[in-house]
Amino acid sequence: MLIDIKTRIENISFDIRCVTAQKASEELVRNDGTLIDVRESGEVASQPVPSALNIPRGVLEMKALERFKDASIPLYIHCASGVRAKLAAEQLMQMGYEKVSVVTCPVSTINQAF
Repeated sequence: MLIDIKTRIENISFDIRCVTAQKASEELVRNDGTLIDVRESGEVASQPVPSALNIPRGVLEMKALERFKDASIPLYIHCASGVRAKLAAEQLMQMGYEKVSVVTCPVSTINQAF
């Protein structure tokens, strides 16, 4: 049976923490975490988020293990619509990362908060 993306997101087995850009910005000042942009390079080029580390969703699992050796580091994930960010958060949590949050607002709002 095929599952559409709406159903896929609704059936994520983890309780994914979602925060606003403002909340993420406030927390990052204190917790030494990382804001990760999981959009593709072309999307980032047309609407960059200078404060974010760009790791496209397609290579996130490989790059995360190289970049983040500590499973307790706070990671804040964002994309254009929230769908890839939620899927990325789920995958990171399955990999053992303990403090994963999704930033749930448009890119322009993220840039204003950071």
